[in-house]
Amino acid sequence: FLVKELHGIFPWLVESIFGSLDGINVGWNLRCLQERTNPNEYSVALGFLDPSGPMMKLVYKLQAEEYRYDFPVLYLPGPVKASIQEQVLPECSLYHNKVQFPSSGGLGLNLALSPFEYYMFYFAISLITQKNSPASHHVSPSNSAYFVLVDTYLKCFLPTEGSVLPPPSSDPGGAIPSPTPRSPAVPFTSYGMHHTSLLKRHIAHQPSVNADPASQEIWRSETLLQIFVEMWLHHYSLEMYQKMQSPHVKLEVLHYRLSISSKHCGSPAQSSYQALHAYQESFKPTEEHVLVVRLLVKHLHAFSNSLKPEPLTPSAHSHTASPLEEFKRVVIPRFVQEKLYIFLQHCFGHWPLDASFRAVLEMWLSYLQPWRYAPEKPPQSAEPLPRSVSEKWAAFIQENLLMYTKLFVGFLNRALRTDLVSPKHALMVFRVAKVFAQPNLAEMILKGEQLFLEPELVIPHRQHRLFMTPTLGGSFLSSWPPAITDASFKVKSHVYSLEGQDFQYKQMFGTEVRNLVLKLAQLICQAQQTAKSISDHSAETMASQAFFSWFRFTPSEMNGSYAGNDLDEIGQDSIKKTDEYLEKALEYLCQIFKLNEAQLTQMMMKCGTAQDENGKNQLPDCIESDAGLVLTPLGRYQIINGLRKFEVQYQGDTELQPIRSYENATLVRLLFRLSSVLNERFADQMAVLCSREDFVGRLCRYHLTNPHLMQKIRYSPMVKDRTSQNWGPRISLRFLASYRTLISLLMIYFIASWFYVGPVGCTFIILTGYFLYAVIMTFFSEGWKPHEH
Repeated sequence: FLVKELHGIFPWLVESIFGSLDGINVGWNLRCLQERTNPNEYSVALGFLDPSGPMMKLVYKLQAEEYRYDFPVLYLPGPVKASIQEQVLPECSLYHNKVQFPSSGGLGLNLALSPFEYYMFYFAISLITQKNSPASHHVSPSNSAYFVLVDTYLKCFLPTEGSVLPPPSSDPGGAIPSPTPRSPAVPFTSYGMHHTSLLKRHIAHQPSVNADPASQEIWRSETLLQIFVEMWLHHYSLEMYQKMQSPHVKLEVLHYRLSISSKHCGSPAQSSYQALHAYQESFKPTEEHVLVVRLLVKHLHAFSNSLKPEPLTPSAHSHTASPLEEFKRVVIPRFVQEKLYIFLQHCFGHWPLDASFRAVLEMWLSYLQPWRYAPEKPPQSAEPLPRSVSEKWAAFIQENLLMYTKLFVGFLNRALRTDLVSPKHALMVFRVAKVFAQPNLAEMILKGEQLFLEPELVIPHRQHRLFMTPTLGGSFLSSWPPAITDASFKVKSHVYSLEGQDFQYKQMFGTEVRNLVLKLAQLICQAQQTAKSISDHSAETMASQAFFSWFRFTPSEMNGSYAGNDLDEIGQDSIKKTDEYLEKALEYLCQIFKLNEAQLTQMMMKCGTAQDENGKNQLPDCIESDAGLVLTPLGRYQIINGLRKFEVQYQGDTELQPIRSYENATLVRLLFRLSSVLNERFADQMAVLCSREDFVGRLCRYHLTNPHLMQKIRYSPMVKDRTSQNWGPRISLRFLASYRTLISLLMIYFIASWFYVGPVGCTFIILTGYFLYAVIMTFFSEGWKPHEH
């Protein structure tokens, strides 16, 4: 094909592969394409889109001709789109000199992108724009063709070993040029001090472009990373995030939400804070999106850690460092740190309180542990001991202090609102505690906090230097006092640049956060007790069901109780895992925050007293009132989190309770009518017999009344006047409608027939035996629980 023909079909081809920007056309649907289900299509797609495949060869051929393709600004991330539409140049150099006015009759602004940029824009944004199809819910994101392609592109353009592979070219001596700067078509002002491209800065010191082939190709690495970060992370601007931290703004946004929910469209808060509300709610990342970002974070750590050791003399460094080595040195702090922090803050504050938060958690923990992706291997030992964090990572921890401290506080607040009896939630607490309990990590975080809190005592103008630029009179080359002061400045620069000058820092090892950790420890103890209760209850239930399953009823049905609990379905193995996770998490928290063993022992004793002498949970916290038992706020919390519960039982007239699955409905109705006739006719005689104080009266009360009904009713916060109901002595024949009773009688009659005992004789023996049993029970104690028919 001629290059002009390829130029004409290139936009159509890219859209056919990655889908349309509005998400309606899914293209090849790479996110749902897996080798297990579609092996042929999977291998063809990966081969065609490989960095050395036909598609990239086409991209490089068009790149050599310096063609440009329009990409609508409308589909860019929200902060970028808003700033461009307001004619404010975004900070990222990716957008510089690319914004174009629409052609005559056209609508909206466009970016004039090179073929490589156009291809990567579509590839990256397809993760965001494509709607989830029904088939995507049954697909593992890490096994999809899209996930594999992201990993392949990262390994190719951000290599951890060697240099970036040169692009395939038909001309052996030719080279693919980097995008040439273009004059801006729209007058823009920058909203931030943007960093000059590493490529331009390096080439300025090169005598010839062809002298160093790496300098020609470093632009692909920088462009790829900028596109991935912009498309996947830049959905929340730093300025809007800092505004949202103001309590006044948070209150106004709350008023705006209330006005929207109340449909007061004319509310004054709507016009003022609609943008802030849109900022909070407009973009919601998916679990697949977070997994891809985690892949990017892990690879960037490996890429940055593959940096060669610095030469001993600074002069040697300035002449020998390649563009790729310079790129590795600044890749995380310059390109990723700020946007990832804002992205994580939004996820921590808005992600649902369910197990899907695990994806966000693992992405955060991956960023916090760059030493896991370092090339050196830990020494092998017979016992797997926890690896101590080396002091060489102290600078990284200090320059990312908020990633460790503020996000840890955010996780604490989430953990305190989750059900830790769930194994998945317990696992998340265990994972965070295990990471922060690594030897020497807590000490380095504490050192970073001390550097931030260090008072400004050295230079009078130093407190203003943070936001001074060379054009405003500040110099970044002036000499500094001791190294400790320079480290303190770096920490403060990091914190204030992300949170603003008015930020009130909350110390991770301060009193307030320590109290939160103690609350979490108490919640862990309560969850352990709850899990143990569930385990004991499940064991009892399974043992009972093993014997009574043939009769098709359970012990809870025999007692007339509806005490079912969803947690009973967790299973013994999951409960065991929960207990292990919580026990280790508590141990790690004690190591991190040096918790007092006496405090923990007292806390465990308090949780232990939540069990009475029978091993059952006590009632939720409540108070007596004229209307009966009333729950306190603590009692509501205990019920919501499954820590305690009322014993839910039927408390009305036992004769009128619903027909159970183990009862014959026809017999229940017939026996109820017979009992009602007998009770109506002999009510006076039964009352006289039960009122007697001799042995006959005690025997009649044992069979005809239920004096312990009041004791059972107190276990529920029902209206008090209902507990005063008294149905008096009466006959109840409903027990004869139970399949258990009927089968037991049939078995007795069947066994008696083997001994040649007829039905009449067998009935007489049954009645005689029961009468003797009732006499013995009445003689020993009237206070025993009466027989429930």
